[in-house]
Amino acid sequence: MRCRESDFEKIPSGVSRRDFLKVCTATAVYMGLPASFGPKIAEAATAAKKRPPVIWLSGQECTGCTESLVRTSHPTLEHLILDLIALDYSETLNTGAGHQAEEYRAKSIEENKGKFILVVEGSIPVKDGGIYCKIAGKPVLEILKETAPKAAAVIAIGSCATWGGVPSAGPNPTGATPAYKILEGTGIPVINIPGCPPNGYNFLSTVLYYVTFNKLPALDDKLRPKFAYGRLIHENCERRPHFDAGRFAEQFGDEGHLQGYCLYKLGCKGPETYNNCSTLGYNDMGTWPVNTGHPCFGCSEEGVGFNIPLHTPAEVKNVTPFAVQTPITVDHGGGGSAAAVGLAAGIAGAVIGAGAVAIKKVGQDEKKQD
Repeated sequence: MRCRESDFEKIPSGVSRRDFLKVCTATAVYMGLPASFGPKIAEAATAAKKRPPVIWLSGQECTGCTESLVRTSHPTLEHLILDLIALDYSETLNTGAGHQAEEYRAKSIEENKGKFILVVEGSIPVKDGGIYCKIAGKPVLEILKETAPKAAAVIAIGSCATWGGVPSAGPNPTGATPAYKILEGTGIPVINIPGCPPNGYNFLSTVLYYVTFNKLPALDDKLRPKFAYGRLIHENCERRPHFDAGRFAEQFGDEGHLQGYCLYKLGCKGPETYNNCSTLGYNDMGTWPVNTGHPCFGCSEEGVGFNIPLHTPAEVKNVTPFAVQTPITVDHGGGGSAAAVGLAAGIAGAVIGAGAVAIKKVGQDEKKQD
C-alpha cells in the first residue's frame, strides 16, 4: 500500500512521512498484526478528528509509570498527548492546578461520557473508606467509582494499579487494592499494563490500538494485552543458554556472575513472569534488569514480585526449547578440526531436560546448604 502525503493530515513535526510510517508499521508488528496495518495505524493516529480524551488518576504510587512514559521516543510523550490523545487531566502533567484542574476534569468527564479513556496509576486504598489517598479532599476510591462507569474503558498502568504493588505488601495497612478488583462485576472494560514501571511502549501500543480500531486489544485471563504479556521472560532471555547448560551465578560478584551466567539461583523470577522485558528494552536503549546483572523479581506478575522474598527460587513453568543453533566448528588444538553439530529440532527435548536437571541440581544444592 503506497501512501501519499495527503493520506496523513497531521504528522509530528521533525518526523518524515517515511519514518512515521516505519514506526507505525513496527508498532503493528509488535502488537502481532500484519505489517500491512501500519498505514492504517498511521492514518488513524494522524487523522483530523477529535482526539480520544484521557483522564489520568493517581492513587498510591511513586509516579514511576509516568516517568517511564515520558522517556519514550516513538511516539514521544508530547506527540502522544498533544496530537494523538487529549490528556485532559493528569496530576503530574497538568498545566493548571487546584480548583482549575478539578473543574476541567469534571467538565471533560461530563462532555465525553462513554468516550474517554480512564487511566489509573497506583493502587486504591479501601480501608477506613479510602481516607489514606485523596485528591482535592476526596478519597480516590470514590473518584474511581464515580468516574469509571462514565469511561469507554479503564487502563490500569503499573503493578500498583494492576495488582496492588508495593503499597499492598504485607501487612497492607491501608487496604491497597488494584483497580480491576474495585471495578469487578461492573461490566466496565479494564485492561492491565503491569510492571514496576511497565515499558512505556506497552501502554502506547495499547492506546494506538484503541485509537485505530476503537476497541481494546486481545487480553489474557489477567486482563493483560497478549501482544506484550503472552510469553515468559525466560523464553527469550539472553542468559537462557546458561540456564539450559546448568551454568549459574552462585552469588553477586562471583566468577559466574561476572561471566554473565544465569541468575536463577540468585532469585530470578523470569521462568514464571510473563512480560516482554527480554525482547523490548527500556528507554530505547535495550536495557533491563537482567542484562545489568540483577535478577528479575517478577514485578509484573501478580503474587510474585511484592508478596514473597525477592531472592527465592522461581517456579519454572512451561518453557519452550531454546532457538536451534547452526553447526559450529571446534578447534581441538592440533591443527585439525571436526564439525560439531549444534542443537537440532529433533533433540529439543534434551534442551528441556538439561533445564530440568539444572533445576534439580539447584534444589539439591540448596538442601545441602540447609
